[in-house]
Amino acid sequence: MKKIIALLLAISMMAVVVAGCGSTDGGEVPEGNQGNSQSVVMVADVGGVNDQSYNQGAWEGLQAFEEETGIKASFIETVQMSDLATNFDRAVDGEHSLIWGIGFNTADPLEASAKMNPELNYAIVDHDFGGEILDNVTSAMFDVEEASFIVGYIAGLTTETNKVAYIGGARSPVMDLFEYGFRAGAEYAAAELGKEIVVEVQIAENFGDAAKGKAIAASLYNGGSDIIFVAAGATGNGVIEQAIEEDKWVIGVDRDQSYLAPENVLTSALKHVAVVTEDLSKRVLEGEELGGQIIKYGLENEGVGIPENNPNMDPQVYEKAMEIQDLIVNGEIDPPHDEATYTEFGK
Repeated sequence: MKKIIALLLAISMMAVVVAGCGSTDGGEVPEGNQGNSQSVVMVADVGGVNDQSYNQGAWEGLQAFEEETGIKASFIETVQMSDLATNFDRAVDGEHSLIWGIGFNTADPLEASAKMNPELNYAIVDHDFGGEILDNVTSAMFDVEEASFIVGYIAGLTTETNKVAYIGGARSPVMDLFEYGFRAGAEYAAAELGKEIVVEVQIAENFGDAAKGKAIAASLYNGGSDIIFVAAGATGNGVIEQAIEEDKWVIGVDRDQSYLAPENVLTSALKHVAVVTEDLSKRVLEGEELGGQIIKYGLENEGVGIPENNPNMDPQVYEKAMEIQDLIVNGEIDPPHDEATYTEFGK
């Protein structure tokens, strides 16, 4: 875990705010890449590369990839869902060596583009196409239910009102990992403590509406929840704002979001998107045959987890959370990933 944290801290935390395409160097070919025809582009999900969350982490990984290899990386912003097909056409026109789709929303347009361009390499984060992946597509999947279970357990040990909440950006197989992992973790803590903990669930149906996230958070805090776990991209920024205003706890997602609210972020469920985009970009461009495969990232290979430093967390709670992490890695706890496994887990 320490080497992962060190890598993430080494990656620039500054967002690159550019319309359309962007790169770490304003578009000039990096030194050492003169004459190198290879390049990588990422089509961002809605929310943008400065969303303080998922897209930003993916872009930071490609920035690190460019810095290390000298191979040019760029991104294409997605303002609304209807832009995605056009954005993949733009990516193809750029004649890139690898085209990334960031998030399950990019799955259909990426698959359509990959079918039309079988000679090109594609990769996607958080979608497995039902196990039927094209030969020129690599899928990176996270066992994020494992990290979500841990933060749910932490919430269960920390809550003073015995009421916590989850806000999701949408309902989908990927988002189910966050919800059901968190709910199961909180209930595991409740059983350990011999009490009942209520877990409220609200779905924002949006990954780019901070105002909506703020309003939902206000309602949940006013309803008695004293900790909210949010997995909703830029919508989550509004939840964090509300936590600051009400001086309540919030649990971040995808990256360590404590810098957004140092006094109010209890911890974060980390999904090391930066590590994945950097790692798979290098492997694909080095010629490793990964097309048609699902590459899994979980606690065991340090693809998910929680931050090593959690100043707002009781040290004893952190120690117990690490014990839970060991039980998950050893297979003694198998966090649920959907409604069916959640129902079975509670029996």
